[in-house]
Amino acid sequence: MKGRKITKRAVDALNAGSRDEFMWDAELPGFGCKITPTGARIYVLQYSKGGRKRRVRIGPHGAPWTPDSARKEALQLKGEIAAGKDPAEVRAWDRRAPTLREFADRYLEEHAEPKKKPLSVREDRRILEKIIKPKLGSRKVVHIDRVDVSNFHHELRETPVQANRSLALLSKMINLAERWGLRPIGSNPCRLVERFRERRRERFLSEKELKQLGDALTEAEREGKEPVSAIAAIRFLVLTGTRLSEVLGLRWENVDLEKSCLRLPDSKTGAKDVALGAPARELLAALPHVEDNPYVFHGRRIGRHLVGLQHVWSRIRGKANLENVRIHDLRHSFASVGAMGGISLIMIGALLGHRQVTTTQRYAHLSNDPVRAAADSIARTIKSAMQGKAAQVKRFKAKGGVR
Repeated sequence: MKGRKITKRAVDALNAGSRDEFMWDAELPGFGCKITPTGARIYVLQYSKGGRKRRVRIGPHGAPWTPDSARKEALQLKGEIAAGKDPAEVRAWDRRAPTLREFADRYLEEHAEPKKKPLSVREDRRILEKIIKPKLGSRKVVHIDRVDVSNFHHELRETPVQANRSLALLSKMINLAERWGLRPIGSNPCRLVERFRERRRERFLSEKELKQLGDALTEAEREGKEPVSAIAAIRFLVLTGTRLSEVLGLRWENVDLEKSCLRLPDSKTGAKDVALGAPARELLAALPHVEDNPYVFHGRRIGRHLVGLQHVWSRIRGKANLENVRIHDLRHSFASVGAMGGISLIMIGALLGHRQVTTTQRYAHLSNDPVRAAADSIARTIKSAMQGKAAQVKRFKAKGGVR
């Protein structure tokens, strides 16, 4: 239809035809009103993008869309177009985008379960159910923006580690949404949110505390109230520095006592061998093989591994007066004893199966520092000489260091 200013009177006067008809505004290029064969009147904006004509729907004639409000919306859309956006494409994203709650299920089914380890899948599911879905689940994936993510992350500030893990999972999901055509490429707002600083929880058992733990385990064995395999598993954890998941899933077929090692087909860092010291070998050699059960640390159910170790540990650590010690701290304690004994960080990393050198660096302050030890030796010799005591500079040899 011939261009004229779109007013309420002009729109009401439009007559329906056998197909869609358009009336274009004489004052704002691209702004128009469509009348369908059924008589519906709909405000639209037509524009060009990449050499192609695009049309975006504003809304039907009638509250809240009057000619004036539709004109204001058209002006705002034209501003977005001038800034490089494509409103029609955005609307298309919106129509096919699921909510984050719906997308989370697809993420677990199509990415996490086939590609991640079971323990990681369980952790993803926990974060999704307890944290992400309650806060962002109703939002469409395509609508999640920097403000949403910043507020989400900030609300978790009291638990910075959990906040950062949740943000990392959300970022991974949005990256997948881009790859799967549910968001524009490069639109992930998580990359603009700064992570919280994390304080690593460093807890090592002292020599005295190791004695307390040993006494508590011996007492538990004497009382006979705790499963024998659970007590053995705790002893094995502290004697080897292995991860809880590696111990619970340990099968007899993975134990090579002749070569003094475990041959784990899978772990957090992939397949690996774990060296066994004499006490660990003796512990394994003394354990019974339960018929029809392949697991070293067997459970009560036929053919199943030990479960509920955290509950046993809670009672044992209570007896040992070690209430703030986690099972994972036994792994830290194994490493700390090695570091304080002068074993190199490279060797400790190999024993623990660390993939990154930086992971082992947390024990650096415990290891024997040859330079510090040398300075201490020289200063003690000088002090003795200044006090008139017999002083003899001895040939210095740093424990565990390179001469």
